[in-house]
Amino acid sequence: MKLEFDWNDFPLVSSALPGTGGRIRAELEDFQVFENPAYVPSGTGDHTYLRLEKRGHTTKFLVDELHRQLGIPYKDFGVAGLKDRHAITAQWISIPSKFETRVEKFALEGVQILEISRHGNKLGMGHLRGNTFKLRVRGASTNAIAKATAILEHLRTTGIPNYFGVQRFGNTGGNAIRGLELVLNGRMKGPESIQIKRFLISSLQSLLFNYNLRLRIERHIFQNVLLGDVAKKHATGGIFTVEDATIDSLRAQQLEISSTAPLHGRKIMAAQFAAHDLETEVLALFDLGWAHFADRKGARRITRIKLEETQLEATEDGYWISFSLPKGSFATVLLREMMKNNVDAPEDEATEDE
Repeated sequence: MKLEFDWNDFPLVSSALPGTGGRIRAELEDFQVFENPAYVPSGTGDHTYLRLEKRGHTTKFLVDELHRQLGIPYKDFGVAGLKDRHAITAQWISIPSKFETRVEKFALEGVQILEISRHGNKLGMGHLRGNTFKLRVRGASTNAIAKATAILEHLRTTGIPNYFGVQRFGNTGGNAIRGLELVLNGRMKGPESIQIKRFLISSLQSLLFNYNLRLRIERHIFQNVLLGDVAKKHATGGIFTVEDATIDSLRAQQLEISSTAPLHGRKIMAAQFAAHDLETEVLALFDLGWAHFADRKGARRITRIKLEETQLEATEDGYWISFSLPKGSFATVLLREMMKNNVDAPEDEATEDE
């Protein structure tokens, strides 16, 4: 089977409900992202935390400018996640406190410092709970608010499929395709750097996860668990192997637990029985086996996200929607359920919050 990415092949869980249509990102202000930190800086310590709002800049560009203007070494910066250029975003960045007096000299159009504090440790990648989004959908169909409300109510019952968004793969899946070629033909072939090769293989792992999730939705087991599944508790994050699929599926239907699917690697907890068979089936589609990922650590990713509090506000041609997602989850996946069209995302959107 040829590996490719086409959102039309990946089912929605609210397909029976009419979508709102519309488009996003018509204006910069239409896509707003606010980082939810894992902890609030204590106010004391050897690291200065800067909460910055940026308009039209990537996190990398912002760090580049801080380095260029203030002379802070790259190794001394700490960020929790990478944020998109095509948006208004707010996030924390840490620097050693010995450089704090230089911050007042920093100036960059579209960037303002919202808050300065201190903490005892450098901010690390993944040190966030998630992100809050405020997004505008323009050009929606009639009765858009009623349609959006119905979809959100449905997703509160089913959960949101935790697909990786298209920005992980490139719009046509090119990153994952190159990752597959590397895995099948040998990691050391090709001119790419080790860092690029790791990214491409990570893209392949992400797409294999999406295929696992696709089969669960198509086979109507998205809201259930299989015998041998490695399931995760939504409230505590605890994981366990499903020994009674009937009993645990009742818990899954109440969104107490959800199945996980692999980001293939050598150190992850193995599924058993029916769940193992499904995961093996996905690998076999591309002539792959677990051994192809022996030098990857791997992880398990939950297949569903609980939809928490949301807000809708009507506009003259559509609506605003606000919601929060955990780190590593993609707002465009929820928007796809809402709009019922394929929501493309810029190539530089944040993908490394996990």
